[in-house]
Amino acid sequence: MKENIFGKDINECEGLMIDLGEARYRGKQLYQWLYEKRCGKFSEMTNFSSGLREKLSDQYELFHGKIETKQEDYHDGTKKYLIEQKDGQYIEAVLMHYEHGASLCVSTQVGCNMGCKFCASTKGGKIRDLSTGEILAQIYLVEKEEKLRISNIVMMGIGEPLENYDEVIKFIRIANTGFGIGQRKISLSTCGIIPGIKALAEENLQINLAISLHSVFSERRKLLMPIANRYDFEPLMEACKVYFKKTGRRITYEYALIAGYNDRDEDIAGLIKLLKGSQNHLNLIGLNEIQETAYKESPRLSYFLAELEKHGINVTMRRKMGREIDAACGQLRKKRDEDKVSL
Repeated sequence: MKENIFGKDINECEGLMIDLGEARYRGKQLYQWLYEKRCGKFSEMTNFSSGLREKLSDQYELFHGKIETKQEDYHDGTKKYLIEQKDGQYIEAVLMHYEHGASLCVSTQVGCNMGCKFCASTKGGKIRDLSTGEILAQIYLVEKEEKLRISNIVMMGIGEPLENYDEVIKFIRIANTGFGIGQRKISLSTCGIIPGIKALAEENLQINLAISLHSVFSERRKLLMPIANRYDFEPLMEACKVYFKKTGRRITYEYALIAGYNDRDEDIAGLIKLLKGSQNHLNLIGLNEIQETAYKESPRLSYFLAELEKHGINVTMRRKMGREIDAACGQLRKKRDEDKVSL
């Protein structure tokens, strides 16, 4: 099988051109074709000679995967895509429209090992990591399908980004320098992989870091998020302090309210204690319910928000989108697998 050229960074593009007997500057041109110009075929690279285009196609392929299924919520315009990979695996991407532009939620793994009890992505575990090209291709495919440019990226789709660290960092840099998406418009959400958070602090990036919190009480968080048994609450908070001190970038804590579990008055008090006086931000989320668990969306979202605001906490409520489609992360992929088994 030929190696996929999509996903190579500028240094790799320059290196392969030199290996092909070409000048180094051809690598920069190739990089521009792949990302800035969203080129889909070697034959479209018109400032390359026919001989160079032939050499490229002889040794490499230019592959982006394909959209198999698209769902659209006609109420808010949210669209969800099931994307087939070269090996027949499937991932999801979600397009959301905001006043500030088109935002794409991308996957970083096929499946997930984190085991969060309220998430459909983790049912069945992780199959494999995605390559840089496979993460980038989600932008390419959705832009081509919808005839628009993505302005914001959130890594909150299937998978734990910091478990696929090297490919994700490479993705961020190419999305920034290749696709032209500002680093401050790129968000990475993690369950709390402490070594990854510490490494990320050293990358000199200006991205937004989001931590899946969901409880300020260690034992309750462990029940919801098994990864918290490895990376407990207190060490996680210390890692977040290091990250903020090193980068100066505020952290967003994601908090999905679950009826009767983490929506109590003592949970409000715990959040106030954690966040009072800090520059960090709390994002309240209405739970996307899935069939596999009995967890239900809390009816106390508005009350929670009002109480936290009353105490000066920097808090917002995420607008719930995609209610008319399989909005919860991993649902569409899981449904596709179930349908395939039933055939």
